[in-house]
Amino acid sequence: MSLPADSFVLYLLYYLKINNHVNTTGNIGHRSPLLSTQELLKHWQGHRGLTRKMIEAFPEDRLFTYSIGGMRPFSDLVYEFLGMAVPGLQGIATGKWQKWADADKVNTKAALLQLWDAATDEINAIWPTIPLHRFAEQDVAFGLWPGTCLSFLFYFIDNEIHHRGQAYVYLRSLSIEPPAFWDRP
Repeated sequence: MSLPADSFVLYLLYYLKINNHVNTTGNIGHRSPLLSTQELLKHWQGHRGLTRKMIEAFPEDRLFTYSIGGMRPFSDLVYEFLGMAVPGLQGIATGKWQKWADADKVNTKAALLQLWDAATDEINAIWPTIPLHRFAEQDVAFGLWPGTCLSFLFYFIDNEIHHRGQAYVYLRSLSIEPPAFWDRP
Protein backbone atom coordinates (compact mmCIF):
# COMPACT_ATOMS: atom_id res chain seq x y z
CA MET A 1 0.00 0.00 0.00
CA SER A 2 1.41 3.38 -0.92
CA LEU A 3 0.66 6.64 0.82
CA PRO A 4 -0.15 9.91 -0.92
CA ALA A 5 2.88 12.19 -0.94
CA ASP A 6 1.32 14.69 1.46
CA SER A 7 0.57 11.91 3.96
CA PHE A 8 4.09 10.57 3.92
CA VAL A 9 5.65 12.91 6.47
CA LEU A 10 9.23 11.97 7.06
CA TYR A 11 9.79 13.71 10.33
CA LEU A 12 13.51 13.48 10.44
CA LEU A 13 14.57 17.02 11.17
CA TYR A 14 17.71 16.60 9.13
CA TYR A 15 15.79 16.18 5.90
CA LEU A 16 13.10 18.73 6.54
CA LYS A 17 15.38 21.35 8.07
CA ILE A 18 12.54 22.73 10.14
CA ASN A 19 14.46 24.36 12.95
CA ASN A 20 11.72 26.80 13.88
CA HIS A 21 8.61 24.88 12.88
CA VAL A 22 8.44 22.27 15.63
CA ASN A 23 5.89 22.60 18.41
CA THR A 24 6.60 21.59 21.99
CA THR A 25 5.54 17.99 21.40
CA GLY A 26 7.99 17.63 18.54
CA ASN A 27 5.29 17.50 15.87
CA ILE A 28 4.95 19.61 12.77
CA GLY A 29 1.58 21.22 13.16
CA HIS A 30 -0.93 18.42 13.70
CA ARG A 31 0.96 15.71 11.83
CA SER A 32 2.54 12.82 13.69
CA PRO A 33 6.21 12.06 13.26
CA LEU A 34 7.21 9.01 11.28
CA LEU A 35 10.05 8.37 13.69
CA SER A 36 10.17 9.71 17.23
CA THR A 37 13.41 10.34 19.07
CA GLN A 38 12.69 7.27 21.23
CA GLU A 39 12.24 5.15 18.10
CA LEU A 40 15.54 6.48 16.76
CA LEU A 41 17.25 5.50 20.01
CA LYS A 42 15.65 2.05 19.85
CA HIS A 43 16.86 1.68 16.24
CA TRP A 44 20.41 2.66 17.21
CA GLN A 45 20.40 0.41 20.26
CA GLY A 46 19.16 -2.44 18.07
CA HIS A 47 22.25 -2.02 15.91
CA ARG A 48 24.41 -1.79 19.01
CA GLY A 49 22.83 -5.00 20.29
CA LEU A 50 23.76 -6.76 17.07
CA THR A 51 27.30 -5.43 17.28
CA ARG A 52 27.47 -6.81 20.81
CA LYS A 53 26.45 -10.23 19.43
CA MET A 54 29.28 -9.92 16.90
CA ILE A 55 31.79 -9.24 19.68
CA GLU A 56 30.50 -12.31 21.52
CA ALA A 57 30.82 -14.46 18.37
CA PHE A 58 34.55 -13.83 17.96
CA PRO A 59 36.99 -16.30 19.43
CA GLU A 60 39.00 -14.62 22.18
CA ASP A 61 42.31 -15.15 20.37
CA ARG A 62 41.04 -13.60 17.11
CA LEU A 63 39.05 -10.60 18.37
CA PHE A 64 42.17 -8.48 18.92
CA THR A 65 44.42 -9.79 16.15
CA TYR A 66 42.56 -11.16 13.14
CA SER A 67 42.31 -9.13 9.97
CA ILE A 68 42.15 -9.61 6.24
CA GLY A 69 43.91 -7.59 3.58
CA GLY A 70 45.39 -5.07 5.98
CA MET A 71 42.04 -4.09 7.54
CA ARG A 72 41.97 -3.42 11.26
CA PRO A 73 41.04 -6.15 13.75
CA PHE A 74 37.43 -6.01 14.93
CA SER A 75 38.48 -4.85 18.41
CA ASP A 76 39.98 -1.71 16.86
CA LEU A 77 36.70 -1.05 15.07
CA VAL A 78 34.82 -1.46 18.34
CA TYR A 79 37.18 1.05 19.97
CA GLU A 80 36.26 3.46 17.18
CA PHE A 81 32.53 2.99 17.88
CA LEU A 82 33.14 3.52 21.60
CA GLY A 83 35.22 6.62 20.99
CA MET A 84 32.43 8.11 18.91
CA ALA A 85 29.14 7.14 20.57
CA VAL A 86 29.15 8.56 24.10
CA PRO A 87 31.43 11.54 23.42
CA GLY A 88 29.39 12.32 20.30
CA LEU A 89 26.10 12.08 22.13
CA GLN A 90 27.44 14.33 24.90
CA GLY A 91 28.35 16.89 22.23
CA ILE A 92 24.89 16.64 20.70
CA ALA A 93 23.21 17.01 24.10
CA THR A 94 25.28 19.95 25.33
CA GLY A 95 26.79 21.63 22.27
CA LYS A 96 30.17 21.20 23.97
CA TRP A 97 32.44 18.92 21.99
CA GLN A 98 35.53 17.31 23.40
CA LYS A 99 38.21 16.07 21.06
CA TRP A 100 37.64 12.68 19.49
CA ALA A 101 37.83 10.21 22.35
CA ASP A 102 40.17 7.27 22.42
CA ALA A 103 38.38 4.34 24.01
CA ASP A 104 40.12 2.43 26.76
CA LYS A 105 42.11 -0.45 25.34
CA VAL A 106 41.52 -3.84 26.92
CA ASN A 107 42.84 -7.31 26.17
CA THR A 108 39.92 -9.66 26.88
CA LYS A 109 36.56 -10.12 25.26
CA ALA A 110 34.86 -9.85 28.68
CA ALA A 111 36.49 -6.46 29.31
CA LEU A 112 35.53 -5.23 25.84
CA LEU A 113 31.92 -6.29 26.45
CA GLN A 114 31.99 -4.43 29.78
CA LEU A 115 33.09 -1.25 27.97
CA TRP A 116 30.34 -1.82 25.41
CA ASP A 117 27.66 -2.29 28.06
CA ALA A 118 28.82 0.76 30.02
CA ALA A 119 28.60 2.87 26.84
CA THR A 120 25.09 1.52 26.19
CA ASP A 121 24.03 2.60 29.69
CA GLU A 122 25.57 6.05 29.16
CA ILE A 123 23.79 6.46 25.83
CA ASN A 124 20.49 5.62 27.50
CA ALA A 125 21.21 8.16 30.26
CA ILE A 126 22.27 10.98 27.94
CA TRP A 127 19.55 10.51 25.32
CA PRO A 128 16.62 12.03 27.26
CA THR A 129 18.69 15.13 28.01
CA ILE A 130 18.93 16.09 24.33
CA PRO A 131 16.63 19.04 23.63
CA LEU A 132 14.45 18.33 20.59
CA HIS A 133 15.71 21.38 18.71
CA ARG A 134 19.28 20.06 18.88
CA PHE A 135 18.54 17.34 16.33
CA ALA A 136 18.09 19.99 13.61
CA GLU A 137 20.80 22.38 14.75
CA GLN A 138 23.98 22.85 12.80
CA ASP A 139 27.12 22.09 14.76
CA VAL A 140 30.66 20.85 14.20
CA ALA A 141 31.18 17.37 15.63
CA PHE A 142 34.45 17.02 17.52
CA GLY A 143 35.51 20.34 16.01
CA LEU A 144 35.97 18.54 12.69
CA TRP A 145 32.74 17.73 10.86
CA PRO A 146 29.98 20.26 10.17
CA GLY A 147 26.37 19.11 9.93
CA THR A 148 23.17 18.74 11.86
CA CYS A 149 23.14 16.78 15.07
CA LEU A 150 20.81 14.29 13.42
CA SER A 151 23.32 13.79 10.61
CA PHE A 152 25.96 12.99 13.25
CA LEU A 153 23.69 10.34 14.75
CA PHE A 154 23.14 8.82 11.33
CA TYR A 155 26.90 8.78 10.83
CA PHE A 156 27.47 7.02 14.17
CA ILE A 157 24.93 4.36 13.16
CA ASP A 158 26.11 4.03 9.54
CA ASN A 159 29.76 3.81 10.58
CA GLU A 160 28.97 0.97 12.98
CA ILE A 161 26.95 -0.89 10.32
CA HIS A 162 29.73 -0.46 7.76
CA HIS A 163 32.47 -1.77 10.02
CA ARG A 164 30.26 -4.53 11.40
CA GLY A 165 30.14 -5.74 7.79
CA GLN A 166 33.89 -6.23 7.96
CA ALA A 167 33.40 -8.37 11.06
CA TYR A 168 30.92 -10.54 9.15
CA VAL A 169 33.62 -11.22 6.57
CA TYR A 170 36.15 -11.98 9.32
CA LEU A 171 33.84 -14.45 11.04
CA ARG A 172 32.90 -16.21 7.80
CA SER A 173 36.58 -16.49 6.85
CA LEU A 174 37.10 -18.20 10.23
CA SER A 175 34.25 -20.62 9.40
CA ILE A 176 32.08 -19.07 12.12
CA GLU A 177 28.42 -18.36 11.36
CA PRO A 178 27.82 -14.73 12.34
CA PRO A 179 24.60 -13.52 13.94
CA ALA A 180 21.86 -12.79 11.40
CA PHE A 181 22.17 -9.18 10.26
CA TRP A 182 18.44 -8.64 10.71
CA ASP A 183 18.29 -10.04 14.24
CA ARG A 184 18.60 -6.80 16.16
CA PRO A 185 17.45 -6.97 19.77
